[in-house]
Amino acid sequence: MQKNNTLYIARAAVIAAIYVVLTGLAAGFDLANGAIQVRFSEALTVLPFFTPAAVPGLAIGCLLSNILFSGNIFDIIFGTLATLIGAVGSRMLRRNRYLCSIPPIIANALIIPPVLTFAYGIPGGIPFQMLTVGIGEVICCLIFGQILISILLPFRNRLFEDD
Repeated sequence: MQKNNTLYIARAAVIAAIYVVLTGLAAGFDLANGAIQVRFSEALTVLPFFTPAAVPGLAIGCLLSNILFSGNIFDIIFGTLATLIGAVGSRMLRRNRYLCSIPPIIANALIIPPVLTFAYGIPGGIPFQMLTVGIGEVICCLIFGQILISILLPFRNRLFEDD
């Protein structure tokens, strides 16, 4: 039992750390925040397909990323909430590798636009923000996420053997 708890925490921590690093990379290209968002880290939102440890790992990684790279309290709260909801939804749809990419896209496309509009004052309105955030999420979660699943699938039993 102790080994499983330690492994779960370690997996969640590694996922959180990778999320922060990838968000920092996107921030370096000015893609982590704003109307056009392509956070490379969002590709990791498919990891609940493999392990339940990805759910807290993604939420903690997003929380830390938002603290480090956005600083806006509304983005910290609601951005983290969107990622958590998306990760839980991905875990619930883990039996279908393609459907597990959908919850983060929907959660972010619905929750992030009001934050961009009201907290950051980004022009264009909520429908426009839904479109731009949604496109960024499709790129990261669906396209990059499915590539990530394809890469990890052959190693599933070695990487996630206890899940």
